[in-house]
Parts: sequence; structure tokens; C-alpha cells
Amino acid sequence: MAALTGAGWTTGPPACESLWVRVEDPSAAAGVRRRITVLAERLGFGADGLSRIHLAATEAATNLVKHARHGEMLLRIVRDGESAALEFLCVDRGPGITDVPVSRMDGYSTSGTLGLGLGAIERLADQSGLCSRPRAGTVLYARFRPRGTPAGAADPPFSGLTQPIEGEEECGDAFTARLLDGTVYAMLCDGLGHGPLAARAALEAVRGAHETSLPGRPADVLGHVHRRMGPTRGGAVAVAAVEPAAGRVRFAGLGNVAGWILGPERRYGMVSVPGIAGTHNERIREHSYDLPPGAAVVLHSDGLTSRWDLTDQLGLLGHDPLLIAAALLRDAGVRHDDRSVLAVTTSGWR
Repeated sequence: MAALTGAGWTTGPPACESLWVRVEDPSAAAGVRRRITVLAERLGFGADGLSRIHLAATEAATNLVKHARHGEMLLRIVRDGESAALEFLCVDRGPGITDVPVSRMDGYSTSGTLGLGLGAIERLADQSGLCSRPRAGTVLYARFRPRGTPAGAADPPFSGLTQPIEGEEECGDAFTARLLDGTVYAMLCDGLGHGPLAARAALEAVRGAHETSLPGRPADVLGHVHRRMGPTRGGAVAVAAVEPAAGRVRFAGLGNVAGWILGPERRYGMVSVPGIAGTHNERIREHSYDLPPGAAVVLHSDGLTSRWDLTDQLGLLGHDPLLIAAALLRDAGVRHDDRSVLAVTTSGWR
């Protein structure tokens, strides 16, 4: 399936541009390097860019093998309208890093840390980030932009992840988000079931969001998505409009996609209406919630349990939204199902 883009929208990549790889033995690094080369060449990276990507990805995979448990890497292309970037994401359940700032210093390396490799990855990548918790594990990302990307291009204040159920190549969940005039519009869909038919339903939900006139109400976006999904098997859908300057989140949902406001002291759940988007006579309701300063907004499918421990996740506030999404996918993605999570941060962009 080809990549789906819309003007101003960032959407989860299709299976041909996104791959989860288990990294648990020494031979894995060569496989990671081979697979990420295919994606990099698709974006037109030259010899210098490929060299940086190879070095960083090899360091990351090697460190997962040496120090982590249940290590995985996500290799993907992320498109935002006409622009694109190459990312890799490392997720593990290893011992974690006790002192992250010290671990960034060249020459520092002990069991359970990324040591020298972390400093190298930060220098080689255009952007990178790390979040680690002792006895829970580490998430690390690196982002590379092709030559010709405008200088100073800002990363959006949101990021999402999807992971198909084991045995399927296509994920039946999908997300899309857009920043417009100080508001992030975020949509996540969990297509009914798994595999290609669920993926088609979720793809139509993304198209429906892209076709909606903005600015607008989440209820209007959800209504358009609902109608667009009519010919499909349907699914659960949630739409949020995150407005830090106004201190509020507007939310509309059909079905069991979870919506959370993650504040400095506690999390708040947002209310969806029972039902299936794409079926007849579903009632859509919109609710408005207070948005505390510095809070994050999270949408996730029921492939993640809603019983994740808030005290473990409070340290995520202030981190890159990709790190928030990755940590939640690791810690809460315990169900045998397609998994998806979309995180929106609110600091520094109002």
C-alpha cells in the first residue's frame, strides 16, 4: 500500500515504509543495516547520509544486543505533506540507565548503559532523544532528514506508532495529526479485526480526516470519518483538538479508542460514545476538558491496556512525543492485538 499524505497532515506510514525488527542476537545489526538502507535510498540519501545512518543504526542495534532484554527497533519513513524523514526507534525492557546525562559522555560505558554509542548516535542524527527508567528499560530515537530539507525545519508536537498483531504485515490501526493555527487535530482509528480489511477501514478513516475542512470541531471531523468508513467493516475512532493557548481539549469518540490527558499530577480520561464508526445511526457527542500547562494528550487503541501506571509515566512529560508514545506502547501494549498510540505534547509551541 502506498504512503497516504494530506496537505499539512502527518500520517502513520504503510507497511512498505515501516518495519519492526527484533534485535536479540549479534547477527541482527546486519539485518537492521540492510533494511534501513532500502528506506534511506527511497528518500534519496547520498553516500554521506547513508554512512551516518549505517553507523548510528549499527551502534543502536549492537547496544541493544549487549545491554538490553527484548530489544526491538522500528525503522520507518515519516511523511509530512511533501517532506519526509527517516527514523529509527529502539525499545527495550533492559536494566535502564541510572544517570542519563552521564551516559551521554564519550568514554563512559558500563553494563546496562548505551555508553559511547549514545554520544555517537546523537552526533550522527539530525535529531535524537532518549528516555530511560531503571529496571523498566530505555527508548531511544534518531531522525535523519534528506539533503534539501529546509534549514531549521521544526518537528511537530505530536508523534504516533502502530504495531501489527504478530503474524500480520499490515496494521489495522492508523493515525493522522495536523498542527493548524495553534491547534493540533489528532485522529486515531482501530479498524475492526486485523489484517488487510481492518487496515482498509483505518485508511478510509485517515482519508476522511484529511477531507474535513479545518478549523473545525472534533465532532465534525468524526462525522466525516464516520461517513467515509461506511463501505468498510468500520472501527473505533477518536478525534481530539488540542488547544494549549485556550487551556482546553475538545474530544469526540465512537467506540473503545482511549483518550487521556496526562497532567503533572494525574491523568484524566475523556469520554467516547459506544458504537462503531461506519455503521448506521451512531450518535456523536463532543466534550471539552481543561488542559493543564505542560500536559500531554494521548490516544490509544485497545491493543494497549488502560491500566498503565501513571506514576511510572509522569517522568515522560517534557520529552519528545515519540518517546512518550514508545514508552506507553512498551509498558501498556500487553494485549494480543494491533497496537497504536498517538501522543501530543503542549509545551513550547502555542
